[in-house]
Amino acid sequence: MTGRAGRIPPQITASYIENAAMHYLERFASSRANLRRVLMGKVRRSLAHWGGEMAEAEAIVDAAIIRLMGLGYLDDAAYADLKVRGLARRGGSVRAIRATLSAKGVESETVAAALTELGPDPDRAAALAFARRRRLGPFRQPEARADHRNRDLASLGRAGFSWEIARAVIDGDGTEPDFN
Repeated sequence: MTGRAGRIPPQITASYIENAAMHYLERFASSRANLRRVLMGKVRRSLAHWGGEMAEAEAIVDAAIIRLMGLGYLDDAAYADLKVRGLARRGGSVRAIRATLSAKGVESETVAAALTELGPDPDRAAALAFARRRRLGPFRQPEARADHRNRDLASLGRAGFSWEIARAVIDGDGTEPDFN
C-alpha cells in the first residue's frame, strides 16, 4: 500500500516522527492528542507498507510528544487559550467552543480554565459577534428584520446560544444586549 499520491511512506524512526511533528507544529497550533492523532496516521500508513510493531511505533510517538512538551513546543493550556479567544471572537458559543476543543483532545479542566479568561458571561459578546458576522437581527436591512426574526433566532440556537441570549441579540439594537 502506498501513501498519498502514490508515494511510498517513510519508515518509522524516532527522527522521522520528531521531524514530522515539528513540521506539523510549524504550520498549525495543536493539542497533544491532536498531534498524536496526526502522527499515528503516519505510523499506520508506514506500518501498512513496511510492516512492524504498532506498540513500538506508539512508544516512539509518545516519546516525541513528551520531548516536544518538555521543549515547550506543545502546551495544551496555551493551545486552549488561543483557540478559545479566536472562537469567541468569531462568535462561538461556550458550548461550541467546548465541543471543538473536546474534539481536539483538550481536557475539560483545561478548557474551563481558558474559558474563565473570557469573563463572567462570554456568550453575550460571542452571540453579538456571531449575529454581526452572519448579518442577523439588528445587522439585517431594517425592512427584512421582522420577516427573518424566527430564522435568526433559530440560527443562534443552532450555534449553541441560549434562548435568552438569542432573543436579546436579535431584538436588540446591535450594541451589548441588555439581559435584565
